[in-house]
Amino acid sequence: MLRAYLDTEFTSLGSNARLISLALVANNGQELYLELIDNWKVDDCSEFVRDTVLPKLDLQSYGLTTIQARHHLRAFLSEIAPVDILTASPHWDRPLLNWLIGADGLPLGVRMRAISNSTPNWDDMMEGPHHALTDARLLAGQAERVCMV
Repeated sequence: MLRAYLDTEFTSLGSNARLISLALVANNGQELYLELIDNWKVDDCSEFVRDTVLPKLDLQSYGLTTIQARHHLRAFLSEIAPVDILTASPHWDRPLLNWLIGADGLPLGVRMRAISNSTPNWDDMMEGPHHALTDARLLAGQAERVCMV
């Protein structure tokens, strides 16, 4: 089965976290990267996010409204299904993906699961760039390389 690795960036570590960007990198090379333009404000963001995440965004190239992003996400997942979506941060990524996908839920044939973080150097890798696409690529590379799935 195809695997797609998920990473998100969001406004803060808290129950009111709002999605800023989302990336899926499939082990067949297909990628989806979205930045939301209408779901958050700079004032919503923690200092860390303002200093580390926001400077890496390219809203001119990747910025979408939530409705547009939802459409792109649903289309991408339907195209690559059946697929397992894997994340190293299910407590953050899963609710944000579910929020973006909307009330209809994941398309048929799409499952989501957490991957193990017990691999050597995992913590170092997860301290990465804090850019959803770059981090999803790193996660996919690491997971595929060490057969963590």
